[in-house]
Amino acid sequence: MRPEILFPVFTPITSLKGVGPRIGGLIENAAGSRTIDLLWHLPNAIIDRKFSPKLLDAPAGVIATFTVRATKHEVPRHNRQPYKIYCENDDGVLTLVFFHAQKDYLEKQLPPGEVRVVSGRVEHYHGQIQITHPDHITTIEESQDLPLLEPVYRLTTGLTPKPLSKAIAAALAHTPKLPEWIDSAFLKKNRWPSWNEAIRSAHAPSSTRSLEPSAPARQRLAYDELLANQLAIALLRRHIRQTTGRSITGNNQLRQKILSQLPFSLTESQTRALDEIIKNMSAETRMLRLLHGDVGSGKTVVAFLAMVNAVEAGGQASLMAPTEVLARQHLATIQTLAQSAGISCAALTGRTKGKARANLLADLKAGQISILVGTHAMFQSDVSFANLALTVIDEQHKFGVHQRLNLQAKGHGVDLLVMTATPIPRTLMMTSYGDMDVSRLTEKPAGRQLVNTVVLPIDRFGDVVTAIKRGITSGGRVYWVCPLVDESRSVDLAAAEERFATLETCFGSRVGLVHGRLNEAKRD
Repeated sequence: MRPEILFPVFTPITSLKGVGPRIGGLIENAAGSRTIDLLWHLPNAIIDRKFSPKLLDAPAGVIATFTVRATKHEVPRHNRQPYKIYCENDDGVLTLVFFHAQKDYLEKQLPPGEVRVVSGRVEHYHGQIQITHPDHITTIEESQDLPLLEPVYRLTTGLTPKPLSKAIAAALAHTPKLPEWIDSAFLKKNRWPSWNEAIRSAHAPSSTRSLEPSAPARQRLAYDELLANQLAIALLRRHIRQTTGRSITGNNQLRQKILSQLPFSLTESQTRALDEIIKNMSAETRMLRLLHGDVGSGKTVVAFLAMVNAVEAGGQASLMAPTEVLARQHLATIQTLAQSAGISCAALTGRTKGKARANLLADLKAGQISILVGTHAMFQSDVSFANLALTVIDEQHKFGVHQRLNLQAKGHGVDLLVMTATPIPRTLMMTSYGDMDVSRLTEKPAGRQLVNTVVLPIDRFGDVVTAIKRGITSGGRVYWVCPLVDESRSVDLAAAEERFATLETCFGSRVGLVHGRLNEAKRD
């Protein structure tokens, strides 16, 4: 349970002063939805506004601050022209340029004859010194509060620096003073500040060195984050280990029958991983194990044989996949083998509805379905098993800890096996998955073809099309994967619909398009 002292930093960002639903939505896209997310949204650069040269000496492209007197407003004759305000001081003339400006607002900000402090990026235009849309315009009195060193934060489309900076300042004001939890001698040795001092210092960098990971404030915050992560993993592991488990031990008859049906033999690492899993399942404590292997290394067959072990022991097993396509692919992979051993399998996804869903849930609850393959639909409260003994989760990084625990709660002492193909260095493995035992598949099955990886620039698109033609002519098939469905104005990445249209002109009806936005009939 979260300590009460932390309640203020876990409030929604819209609870902060000046953050309404619109700005809150933009900030959530950039940082997150809670106050603590703003605290961890650290600056990645700084703007130095201390530079204040003579106007005539101001170089183009630099941020500079000037004290000037407004002399004249030049109102545009139509909207396509900029609004200009001419200013001067003893060193020269400065033109302030605004597009889509509000006349009343600018006349109030820079009334003719009044002195103002202006800061922004200097430009040279037709021999004139100008600043387009100054970052700051203040009176002499207000200039005392002008940040001479201003942090720069990562933004998102539609979000400007000022509202984000105000929201972060409000979040810092809500930060409670936390008691120290790090050994004082260790703090002194590393010359680290307290957590509160560190978080404030990180948001008020005094130089570019303050932005580096080696800066004391950032080191302190990183250590806190890692320590909290490891403590959470340790607590979770203790909770799971202390939860009553059960020994799940099959007689190996069904597994041997299935192995005899396979058109290949298991690799040494598959056999070793399966032995580790079976031994783990036979213990009285709950299994919490990660099966790690590259794409094509044979994780699915290892997981399937582990599920068969659960069925041999009189239990049921579930296999969770992040998408419906992957769930049905898993079912197609294991169903024939399962049926050959007399094991009933079924799939439950968001598309399983009405009478078909009701019948499936009834069979599952009655124990007539031994292995259930599905998506998030399995989390729903009306999904009940007769005797769930093992849960397998594919692409485990796409599911949170709470989702893992939710699925395990659908049975008594349920063992958990999660799979991932994501390459993970050993140190990161220990950090991120320290709550799990790990089995690794280190080799590919015999007969697997070598993969030739080639990287080409987009201007060689024609060469790729030629290679595709060769592949199709020889009876091959081609997958072209794009990071986006359609074009985006904010990122320059390939879009599936655009690429489909291009390839369709080359190959006609032999090209198909599939993505998550298609309706079910078209996707099938």
